[in-house]
Amino acid sequence: MTATPTTSREWLLLSRPHGWPQPSDFALRETEIPEPGPGQVVVRNLHLSVDPYMRGRMNAVKTYVDPYELDRPMLGGAVGEVVASRDEGVEVGDHVLHFLGWREYAVFDASHAVKVDPGLAPLSTYLGVLGMTGLTAYAGLLRVAALQEGDTVFVSGAAGAVGSQVGQIARLKGAGRVIGSAGSDEKVRLLTEEYGFDAAFNYKNGPVHEQLKAAAPDGVDVYFDNVGGDHLEAAIGSLNRDGRIAICGAISVYNDTEASPGPRNLARLIQTRGRIQGFLVGDHYDLQPEFVQEVGGWVRSGELKYRETVVHGIENTLEAFLGVLRGDNTGKMIVTLDS
Repeated sequence: MTATPTTSREWLLLSRPHGWPQPSDFALRETEIPEPGPGQVVVRNLHLSVDPYMRGRMNAVKTYVDPYELDRPMLGGAVGEVVASRDEGVEVGDHVLHFLGWREYAVFDASHAVKVDPGLAPLSTYLGVLGMTGLTAYAGLLRVAALQEGDTVFVSGAAGAVGSQVGQIARLKGAGRVIGSAGSDEKVRLLTEEYGFDAAFNYKNGPVHEQLKAAAPDGVDVYFDNVGGDHLEAAIGSLNRDGRIAICGAISVYNDTEASPGPRNLARLIQTRGRIQGFLVGDHYDLQPEFVQEVGGWVRSGELKYRETVVHGIENTLEAFLGVLRGDNTGKMIVTLDS
C-alpha cells in the first residue's frame, strides 16, 4: 500500500502535430491530485501503454473515438494500485486496469476500473499479451479473417505487440504456413527462431511484393494488416481465391501530411473473390472470456511467447510513444513508472 500524494505529473497535448509529432507539441506538467468523491478511487499507475492508434487521436478529427483535447491530459491504457477508495467494491491495495494513462496518478469512478490479479500474470501483461493488444490479435485473426486450418497467413508488423501474437495464434490454430514482415534482420530472426513463423523477411531489404512472393509462392489466404501501404498492395497481389484481409492498422501512413494513394490493384479482389474488412477490438469484447482462457493457457504453458520493450519513467512516455511509431519496439511497448 502506498500513501496518497498531493501532486502528480501528467502529459498534455499542446498542439496538433502536422506530420511526425514533435516534443514541442506536448508538455509534462505537475498538477494537484483531487480528493476522490463518493464511488471514486485514486490509482498509482505502475505501467502505461503507448500504442499506434494514439497518433490518430492527436488530430482534430473524430473517428471511432474522440480526439485528444488540447491542454488536457491524454488518455491510454494503464494498470496500477489503488491507494485510496471511496467505493465499497474496490479496496486499497487492489490492482486495476483502466484508461487514464499518460500520468502518475489517476482519480476516477470505480465503475471504470477492472480488477486484475498479479498472482496470475505479471501486471504489464494486462496491457499486452492478455489485454487489448492480445484480444485484437485473437479477434482479428479468428473472427474477422476467419482463419481456417491449412491457411497460409501473412502478417505485417509481425514483431510488434499485435503481429507477434497473430502469427503464433495462427500456428497454434493449425495454419499451414505463417509468414511475417519486420523492419530489421534481428526481428526477422526472432519471428522464425522464437515465435515459430515459417518464413519472414525484412521489408527494408527489397520490394515487399517480391519478398512476399518468394516466401509464399502458392499465395496467401489470410493477410493481417498492421502497416498498410506497399504491404497491403503486395498482399492483394498474392491473395488466393476467397482470401481474407483484416485491417487492424496502417502505421506506415499515420504521419503522412498528404493523402496516401490506395492500393493500385484492388481490381484483383474481383478475380479472387477476396474480402477486406477493417475492425476495432471494441466490437469484439464478447470474446474476452474465451480469449483469456485460451491465450492465458498458452502463455502459462509456454506455447505462446511474448516480448515487452520497457521504458522507465513518466518523463520518457513521449519518447516511448515516438519509438512505437518508428518501430523501435519488439513486442509491446510498456512505460513502467518506477517508485
